[in-house]
Amino acid sequence: MTAVRQNTNLPEMDEAGLIVDPAQWTEEAANTIAEQLKVAPLTDNHWLVIYSLRDYYKKFGVAPAMNSVCHRLGKEKFWVHDLFQSCLNAWRIAGLPNPGEEAKSYLNDM
Repeated sequence: MTAVRQNTNLPEMDEAGLIVDPAQWTEEAANTIAEQLKVAPLTDNHWLVIYSLRDYYKKFGVAPAMNSVCHRLGKEKFWVHDLFQSCLNAWRIAGLPNPGEEAKSYLNDM
């Protein structure tokens, strides 16, 4: 997997547009990624999801089931998908690393 820097204001990213080192993520990077993905401007609901994903990843080291994120936040099943245009975009904007091909296909299909 080759890491690339798509924008000098962004941390190093892989070819799938996922940050290589989540510790280098910033809110500024999230805003830039959201703009590139045409998800901007980020609202309070976006930030709620972003920090929920980051907290879950920090605790468990894996991607959560997005419908459980929706449920935990008291929202409908496809709420995250609707906010970010895909669950994979939510993962990208949250600055989390490549979760693997199986998880990426799941996140992209949601």
